[in-house]
Amino acid sequence: MLKKILQKWKWIVSICLILGVCTVGYYTYSIYQFAHTISIADDTYHSPTTDNDQAAPVAIPKWDGKEPVHILLMGTDTRDADSNGRSDSMMVATIDPVTKKAYLMSILRDTYVDIPGHGSSRLNAAYSYGGVELAKETVSNLLGIPIDYYVTIDFEGFKTLVDTIGGVEIDVEKDMDYTDGGDQHRYDIHLTKGLQHLDGTHALQYVRFRHDATSDFTRTERQRKFLTALAAELQSSTSIVKLPSILSSIAPYLHTNLSLTDMIKLSSLGLDINLDKTEKLQIPPNHLLQEIKVKGASVIGIDTQKLHEYVQEQLSESNDDSDSDTTDQK
Repeated sequence: MLKKILQKWKWIVSICLILGVCTVGYYTYSIYQFAHTISIADDTYHSPTTDNDQAAPVAIPKWDGKEPVHILLMGTDTRDADSNGRSDSMMVATIDPVTKKAYLMSILRDTYVDIPGHGSSRLNAAYSYGGVELAKETVSNLLGIPIDYYVTIDFEGFKTLVDTIGGVEIDVEKDMDYTDGGDQHRYDIHLTKGLQHLDGTHALQYVRFRHDATSDFTRTERQRKFLTALAAELQSSTSIVKLPSILSSIAPYLHTNLSLTDMIKLSSLGLDINLDKTEKLQIPPNHLLQEIKVKGASVIGIDTQKLHEYVQEQLSESNDDSDSDTTDQK
């Protein structure tokens, strides 16, 4: 019974680590402590007992909302303790509690948007100007959907996660070289083509490299490729055994406004979602891209109204497909 209930953590913890992201859960107390540490929300949920002799079956509260839930996932580049830093990567995870479908929208960071109170600029500037709340508002305006929650993880947290699970095997598709003059060259990129086992430092280099002919387009593809490999590694029996140390090591670098109760409720919803059928969208899509120049720099222009229509259309089409699948099965 307990094992079946705790498997429900698998989806929410995975989706909440970007660039992925966290892990499966078999150790109730470790998961409770982890969620309690990373959440800034007030909550009255009590920790489950760790006394196996007296432990009663754990009753997981159910998510009772009917509207889609939208979560902003951000990988942040916070090098200065006195500033917000930059959002190096942004994604929106959407969970539909009615259709039991999930969506993952990768947003190109050079998208030129209106940032409330700051005029127009690249999307990734929103986090620098006003932290996660301004980033949420800006993304919400861009996509035309409410952003309910956020999860952030920084460079060091990403590296720590990969190192804690023992690295990830990736086929690096090309030689990658880039010199970053800041931080005593701490974030230089030097990778060679071929199949290799990447530790945290080299994994960060792989997902950050963007000096391709298609720049951020190719980089977001690489990020999705890496997250797929990372998720597979996190689901391995070896990572499950390491769960307490994994959660403990990344907790200082991960932050969210999801309350512990909401995390648990969403996790129970995850058991009914087929992650293999998660809809993955690039935002803006290629047919809506408008390459423009601002002060001599290339940015991505977008017709916001058309983008809103596109997002709603994708969600509606996916829901229709889900209804069709359900009808076919009857």
